[in-house]
Amino acid sequence: MREIPKLNIAKSRQLFEEATGLIPGGVLGARKPTDFIDGEYPIFLETGKGCRLTDVDGNEFIDFLCGYGPIILGYREEEVDEAVYRQISEKGFCFTLTQKYQNLLAKKLTELVPCSELSIFLKTGSDATTASIRIARAYTNKLKVIRCGYHGWHDWCVEMKGGVPPKLYEDVFEFQYNNLGQLEDLMATHGDDTAAIIMTPFGHPNHQKMQIPKPGFLEGVKKLADKYGAVLIYDEIRTGFRLSMGGAQKLYGVTPDLTVLGKALANGYPISVVTGKKDVMMVAGHKLFISSTFFPNSDAFIAALKTIEILERDNVLDNIWEKGERFLKSIQAAIDKHDVGAELTGVAPMFYVTFKKDETGAYKGKREDFYTQLIRRGFFFSPFHHAYISFRHTEKDLELTLNAIDESLASIKAKY
Repeated sequence: MREIPKLNIAKSRQLFEEATGLIPGGVLGARKPTDFIDGEYPIFLETGKGCRLTDVDGNEFIDFLCGYGPIILGYREEEVDEAVYRQISEKGFCFTLTQKYQNLLAKKLTELVPCSELSIFLKTGSDATTASIRIARAYTNKLKVIRCGYHGWHDWCVEMKGGVPPKLYEDVFEFQYNNLGQLEDLMATHGDDTAAIIMTPFGHPNHQKMQIPKPGFLEGVKKLADKYGAVLIYDEIRTGFRLSMGGAQKLYGVTPDLTVLGKALANGYPISVVTGKKDVMMVAGHKLFISSTFFPNSDAFIAALKTIEILERDNVLDNIWEKGERFLKSIQAAIDKHDVGAELTGVAPMFYVTFKKDETGAYKGKREDFYTQLIRRGFFFSPFHHAYISFRHTEKDLELTLNAIDESLASIKAKY
């Protein structure tokens, strides 16, 4: 087995050292070196085009993180960017009052998303999930929240509790995806005072295998929400405009009361949405306050409208599903061939390769070796986050990636 040399990431390391004196920790969130493999992955990127990235040291990668999800088409998608440039140069995008494009986008969402009747536009996923909880509490006059999945960094849901008083999350309870019995128990205890059940309709927990819904699971959750008068919220920040044009709710045929959308909606431009049933959403018009200087900026509305136009016109999601299903079958064949404890989960547009846990902890070494081999070969994945397929991934890109996965698994087999 040929030895793949370590990447030269000297400029990345130099910039990171400088950043530690300017930014707490150098970089924040899920972009820290320790969220990849420290010393192997670049820390600073220079350019992106299509499905390829180049870092500050000149290393080029075929990318499968897609900006952690927003890049559904490709980096520097010319039609989208040109539409935004025209808006900025010919009309402007940040004003005291709102431009008409919010109406156009809201109308489009009602055509596509089953639960969408009224919409509120924000900037980030955390904005949207937090607004949805405020709406649900105002609508029901109840306090407690039952959650499943990652919903952002705000006080009520952040996993790292530093700086957050317990009273701000003591009424939030968690259940595991596909565990309807656990939710039934929580609702038996807290249901009469539960404002919302918020969940990812497709299971993509952090650092863990992905899950499709078991038969009857989503239906059972909806039935419990209706029984106790709780608002059912789908967090479709990752699944909206990726699993289907109507999100996972359209794909799986179970409609919530509210949905939050983001990421793939505008191909990288900052926008998120709370959308849902009129009677629930209307409390935002008279009973609570949601506002920001930048919420009505039209650059992201324009990007979203153009992205949706391309998604529909070019049958983008059909393309992603078709090539993704073939790709995942080939990955599974490579996993079966090498038998090193690797596991593939997910669906064609978003998937994850993990390793079976064992008492010795060898799976951690296998995971690190596997993703080290991939980054050294020029394929950008994360050992702690699922991967995405974009429209600009070609069959040749996927073939090259499959060969790298096969070689990486073979090297692990030889080592272990």
